[in-house]
Amino acid sequence: MAELNPKLTEVDPVWQRITNEAREAVTEEPLMGGLVHACVLHHASLERALSYRFAAKLSSNEMSMVILREIADEAFAASPELTEAARSDLMAIFDRDPACHRLLQPILYFKGYQAVQAYRIGHWLWQQGRTDLSYFIQMRTSEIFGIDIHPAARIGKGIMIDHAHSIVIGETAVVGDNVSMLHSVTLGGTGKEEEDRHPKIGDGVLIGAGAKVLGNIKVGHCSRIAAGSVVLQEVPPCTTVAGVPAKVVGEAGCDQPAVSMDQDFVDCSKA
Repeated sequence: MAELNPKLTEVDPVWQRITNEAREAVTEEPLMGGLVHACVLHHASLERALSYRFAAKLSSNEMSMVILREIADEAFAASPELTEAARSDLMAIFDRDPACHRLLQPILYFKGYQAVQAYRIGHWLWQQGRTDLSYFIQMRTSEIFGIDIHPAARIGKGIMIDHAHSIVIGETAVVGDNVSMLHSVTLGGTGKEEEDRHPKIGDGVLIGAGAKVLGNIKVGHCSRIAAGSVVLQEVPPCTTVAGVPAKVVGEAGCDQPAVSMDQDFVDCSKA
């Protein structure tokens, strides 16, 4: 059996599409050339582009862009899971957000995507025992993007945070794969208790804008939390909860609410 051409094995269709979109963007709007080249076209891979974007956004007088880029490059080289998650997050946004028309958009413009990738680097640092540096990443991510995710929180892949303003995710929170949430969501505690004190969000969950999920409670897979709800008790799988405090008001409405992004529901208590 003939060996594959090494150059063919290096083909990356996702990155190739991103670079094609970048070239089209420069053609359509030449004034964007400097930004697009710096963030995309000057790089050989998605990982390198994300390292640059991470460093450019989070750098300050306290931590240079050069140092932050070295940290990000180290993280991507040491942990292939970061690359897998970054790609899954990118495709999740492209598939679920009707405002996303190109893979290029989240990399350049969407603070939800950029903040989650920054969290992932901070989480990698936390796992290496480099806690002060991970806290610095958390601080800068909060300052720049308005999203506060503790570096110890565990977040799966295929995550979409739409609009992504005022998101708070606590230290012992766990978020599964393929979760979608909108702005002003809080996954928080209920007081000054220590140890395991934050929510555990299952796979495929949709969390509406302004929802607060508080305490060490489980939110079952493929469930929906209506906008503005305050969830204080466990949510069964494949159900919809709404209200203050939140109560079950019906089924989830579909197999994958986080993918469909359908937030309409019938309040069964009023039927």
